[in-house]
Amino acid sequence: MEETILIIDDEKKISSLLARIIELEGFKVLQAANGKEGLKILSSNHILLVISDVKLPDYNGVELIKELKKISPFTEVINLTAFGTIQDGVTAMRNGAFDYITKGDDNDKIIPLVYKAIDKAKLSVRVLELEAKISKKYSFDSILGQSKQIKEAIALASRVAATDTTVLLLGETGTGKEVFAQAIHYKSQRKQKPFVALNCSGFSPELLESELFGYKAGAFTGANKDKKGLVEEANGGTLFLDEIGEMNLDLQAKLLRVLESQTFIKIGSTTTNQVNVRIIAATNRNLKEEADTGKFRLDLYYRLSVFNIHLPALRERKEDIRLLSDYYLKEFATKVNRIKLKMSDKLIDALTEHNWKGNVRELKNVIERLVILTDGDVLDTSQLPPEFFTNEEPSNSFDLQTVEKQHILKILNYTKGNKTETAKLLNIGLTTLYRKIEEYKI
Repeated sequence: MEETILIIDDEKKISSLLARIIELEGFKVLQAANGKEGLKILSSNHILLVISDVKLPDYNGVELIKELKKISPFTEVINLTAFGTIQDGVTAMRNGAFDYITKGDDNDKIIPLVYKAIDKAKLSVRVLELEAKISKKYSFDSILGQSKQIKEAIALASRVAATDTTVLLLGETGTGKEVFAQAIHYKSQRKQKPFVALNCSGFSPELLESELFGYKAGAFTGANKDKKGLVEEANGGTLFLDEIGEMNLDLQAKLLRVLESQTFIKIGSTTTNQVNVRIIAATNRNLKEEADTGKFRLDLYYRLSVFNIHLPALRERKEDIRLLSDYYLKEFATKVNRIKLKMSDKLIDALTEHNWKGNVRELKNVIERLVILTDGDVLDTSQLPPEFFTNEEPSNSFDLQTVEKQHILKILNYTKGNKTETAKLLNIGLTTLYRKIEEYKI
């Protein structure tokens, strides 16, 4: 995109001369004779820099900055004046001007200033674009599903996002708890501040305390310098604690202090530190039962469970499986430049009927595997991993037909769909195998 600069000045000769100087540097220049015209041009053009005279027929150029910034916050403004005053310069900078210079000095200053202002404006635009991408990536719109269960969870999370309320996300592993936590953060007033995630099951109690609260130099062997903990890193933002049920009772007491008073003490220190952090926790356990049996602090449970959101297992929202499968197929097919890939009806049926112990995470992994292993343009059940069938839980494991169907599927998968080889391994005739495939709708 061509870099465009707008000059607002009622002195035509000065404006045209300045425009010519800037155009020789390779920039596109637009001109306006007054503030009103300048605002109109800015509204309909992508302008990185405005160079405005202070004395205009209809505006004070210093005050015009506010109006310009309302229309385009990323656009930088340089004020030019014939009679500069310190007060005007101070006001211009407060209003958001990039610089304020006196005419006569501009021959030496204006071009270097233009380049600096353009660089700053381009950086601002880039930051805005990145923020928009991040907000879109982690928005509730990015959570796929049309089922009643997932819509209810999204509605609850969306409502609580605007508050500072502590949230407890409940659900099995792989249901997307961190995705929900990120969406809550990026819809909140804290979205410009850090989102910090920690899986409590990945550390020993000692290391987990160190990660959470940090330490002072000399607190223990190897602590050569002060270290910030994640509570401090998340100051102003959100701290997501996954698998909170794995945290030991002593550490739970220290987390309770953060929730109650927004304070903490580093390991090896006696100084209390103040923070402003929102806590979102997640677990696949029943914390109330664990609290009742003394395995989890009851007072912490009540502090965490101010607002509970249950995330449904994938098997509870089977109508979303096709939608999710299509999404991940498109994602992985694009990565390997095989956009013609599609799923067979048989595969879609198998995916829909599957128990999905690993939930959305397992489905994503299965689709990625199929994309890698499929030679043609159609993904089929023959490329499904063996554990896909062995981990199934039939509705009645003693039902002969159900067991037989699962066993045939398992052998077909083993032989990569070779029916002759499958019939041999099953010790049945090929005709019998075809009959059973038709009977069981395999």
